Amino acid sequence: MRHDLVLRVIAKLLIPFILLFAVYVQFHGDFGPGGGFQAGVIAAAAVIFYALIYGLDTARCVVPDRLVETMLAAGVLLYAGIGFAGLALGGNYLDYFVLAADPVAGQHRGIFWVEAGVAITVCGVMLKIFYMFTARGRDED
Repeated sequence: MRHDLVLRVIAKLLIPFILLFAVYVQFHGDFGPGGGFQAGVIAAAAVIFYALIYGLDTARCVVPDRLVETMLAAGVLLYAGIGFAGLALGGNYLDYFVLAADPVAGQHRGIFWVEAGVAITVCGVMLKIFYMFTARGRDED
């Protein structure tokens, strides 16, 4: 598929909109359906779509393994860090009300950062699984 011009052009047009939709789902998750898990899967699907059209090696140059593994750890650390910030400010673990002077603003801030951590982790996990499955048959050749 790497040499099919129509697919390459359509991918170049669609991938930015797929990533924009992932950002929309991430930000809309505070107020309705959606959130970190869905946004992470959609963002990973955009990278997987890119890999299917342009090739795995090209996708690994755009989103290298080191970045994927960093995403795995960074998302979990962000999630846990918000929990410990609640503890440090005198609340319970993942108690968002203490994150701002106004409890509603603190709740909003905490949910946003927890969902961001989930999105980063889920995107990293999905890409790591994809990279591992696609590399499985290459070692034997």
